[in-house]
Parts: sequence; structure tokens; C-alpha cells
Amino acid sequence: MLRKKSVLLLITIALVLTLVVGCSGQPDSTQQTNQNKEVINFGYVEWPGVTVKTHVVNKIAQYLGYKTKLTSAMKPTILKGMEQGDIDVFLGLWLPQMINDYQPYKEKGTVKPVRVNLDEVVWKTAVPEYVWEAGVKSMADLHKYANKFDHKWYGLEPGSSGNAIMKKAIKNNIYGLKDWNVVVSSSQAMMSAVKKHIRDKEWIAWSAWKPHWMNIVYDIKYLKDPKRIWSKDGSDKSVLTITRKGFKDDAPNFYKLLKQFKISSKIQSKWILEYGKKKRDPEKIAEEWIKNNLDLVTKWVAGMKTVDEKDAVKVIEQKFK
Repeated sequence: MLRKKSVLLLITIALVLTLVVGCSGQPDSTQQTNQNKEVINFGYVEWPGVTVKTHVVNKIAQYLGYKTKLTSAMKPTILKGMEQGDIDVFLGLWLPQMINDYQPYKEKGTVKPVRVNLDEVVWKTAVPEYVWEAGVKSMADLHKYANKFDHKWYGLEPGSSGNAIMKKAIKNNIYGLKDWNVVVSSSQAMMSAVKKHIRDKEWIAWSAWKPHWMNIVYDIKYLKDPKRIWSKDGSDKSVLTITRKGFKDDAPNFYKLLKQFKISSKIQSKWILEYGKKKRDPEKIAEEWIKNNLDLVTKWVAGMKTVDEKDAVKVIEQKFK
């Protein structure tokens, strides 16, 4: 009899504990899954343009009620993280430069392209406008004025693919550049050289790209490249938004923003100027830019709902009234 009472007591205690746990506010697996769908994990490489771009989309997500996380890492780490499901979104896939990193994941289907978010991308040799007006309008013109350039082309860090392009051109005497030298330095050192040469009206040719603040601060011209050494495969340069496999199904509402998000090179160059040159906080840049560009932002969120099912456009507009 005593034994039966003990068993009944244990059963009663177990039932009470089950009820307590069930009512304690701890989410069950279904609730936890739903909550996780509202957390967006952005990966980004600490390049100025990608950094601010990511902060802009991240801030819009927060305005719509999403919980977000920002993960800064090298590009191979970001792609691996997407394959493993740890990172949801990457807004900085530069093509064709990153094709070797991206292609294996694309072929396996573990990362998915969403759309081109920036297609006004340029990466080649540039000169100051006064040099261009003096007759240097193509890579084929450089050797004619080699002495004015001191036979130098200014590049980036060791290992830069731009440096490699020019070293190969010099080695193979493409464009008659056999007597030229590549000045290997860094982005900061290269831009310091550009600043000094332009200030003194001296001649300089360097590794330039758009978007970047150099396109706003200086009057520069990109040289024609008839032999296509800067785009040997003929690929157009663009920047893509990509997501991990399954993200579209997990967050269809937020996915609309990614499908509708696209910017101009001019916009991103201004972001780079504020962050890369003026050293401002990227979150502050994002908040300020969104407030001053609601016409474009509301187009990005058109047709979306907030996490609590309100109209996204109205919520964004009301926030800045």
C-alpha cells in the first residue's frame, strides 16, 4: 500500500513539474522556430562600400521589427558560413573578381543569387582629367608619355589582382609597357600618391575603381582598354546579393526587400566617402541616409509587412515624420 502511494506521489510531482515548465514562458520548439525566422544574420567584408551598404539594409530590417546580427569576416569565411546556415545574407559578391570563391557554392546550390544590387562597377587604370585631356585616353597611349609618368603605375597591396594584371602586361610588353614598373603599396598609400600628384599637377596612372570616394573628390578618367586586360573573359563587373539556401522560404517577407534593393554607383561612392574617408560611424551614416532618401527606401519595402504585420511603407514614412 505504501509503495502504491509512493508511486502515485511521484507521478503527481512529475505532472506538476510538467505544468510548471509548460507555463514558465520557455518557448516550445515551434515558438523558437518562429522567433528564429525574425533574426537576419548579415555577413560583410570590411570594405567601405559593402560595410555601409550592409548597415543600410540592416537598419531598414530593424525598423521593420526584425532582430539582426552583423558578422564581419573574410569572403571565404562568409561563403562557408552561408553554406553551414550561420549567415543568411551577403550584399557584396563582386563578379567576376570573386567568381573562384563563389562558383563551388553556386554549383552545390548552398548559396543562392538574389539579384544584382550594383551594376555600375568599374575597375581599371585611371588618370587625372588633365592627363586625359593631354592625350592619354587609352592604355595604348601610356607608353607615348612614359617619361611623364616616370614609367610607374601605382597599385595596391602585394597579391592584388590589379597588380598582377599590370605585371603581366609589363612582362609581355602589352601596350608597349615593357619599361614600366608597378609600385606596390596599399590602398591608403596609393591614394596619398594620387592626392600629391593631382595637387602638384603631376602625371600619375593607378589602380582605380568605382564606386569609391576618389570619383567624388577628384576629377579622374578611366582609360579605354582595347585588349581587355582588365576584363579578359569579357565579363561585365557587378555586385550581387546572395543568400543561404532556404532563406527565401524561411523569410519570404524580408526576401522582398532583397529582391527590390538596388543602388547606383554614385550613392555607394558617397557612402564610401563618409565612412572610408571621413571615418564616420556606418550606423549613423545609414540612419542619416535613410531619413534623407525615403523615396527610394519606400520603393525597396513596397509590398512588405513589418514583423507585427503592419504596412512597411507606412511604418518607414511615419518614423521620419
